[in-house]
Formats: sequence, structure tokens, C-alpha cells
Amino acid sequence: MLLPSMAAAEFRSVIVPKAVVYDTPSAQGKKVYLLGQGYPVEVIVNLAEWVKVRDQKGGLSWIDVKQLSPNRTLLVVVLADIKPSPDMGVASIGRLEKDVVIDLLEPAKNGWVKVKHRDGLTGFIQTSAVWGL
Repeated sequence: MLLPSMAAAEFRSVIVPKAVVYDTPSAQGKKVYLLGQGYPVEVIVNLAEWVKVRDQKGGLSWIDVKQLSPNRTLLVVVLADIKPSPDMGVASIGRLEKDVVIDLLEPAKNGWVKVKHRDGLTGFIQTSAVWGL
């Protein structure tokens, strides 16, 4: 018996400095909270002008599609070391605090993902330390 393949999750990032998310797909809906620029969200439903998204904590809300970018970012979920290569045995080149947003540079492979911090620091971080993959 063949099981249906699961589609890969689609993620986008907030492109505006502060994005308002709503409880319904309408600017007349209740404002739920703000998301900062770069914050990654998982796309759940895509309507013409509104996108239903899931945040890192599992909350579902609606956001105007114009406030999202296809650029991929990740959210650091635990204190994490950046390494120059995907190898636990090499010395760290930096450390990232929880809730820092970083750019995704390459797809995850073997439990590691290549990222870049806004200050320019580039390296590898374990996939278990980030959300948005």
C-alpha cells in the first residue's frame, strides 16, 4: 500500500517592519498581534489577498499577502552555536540567542542548515535549534 506523499511546508517571511495579523481574512477583523520584519510564518491557506499562517508557537492568524516575502528566514528557538562547517567537532564562530531571525542560505542537510545573521556572520546551525524549515 502506498501512502500519499506529504507536501513540504511552505514558509514565507514578513517583509514590512511591523505586520498586523488578524483573526479573519479582513482588515476589519480583530487585530491579534504584530510580527516583526523577517519573522518566518508557515502558509496554511492562500487566498487572493490574504494568507492564513501559523507562527512558531502554533498560533493561526491571517495576514495581508502584501506584507509577506518569499524570502526564507528561520527563527532561533534555543541558544545555538554557529559553526564554520556542519560538524559538531569544530569550534563555534558565533552564538545566536533565542528569538533571533536569520536568513536561510541553503536547504537543510543531515541535521544542519547554512544561515546568515543580519550582521554578516555566516555558517551552519543545527536544524533542531531553529523553526521555519
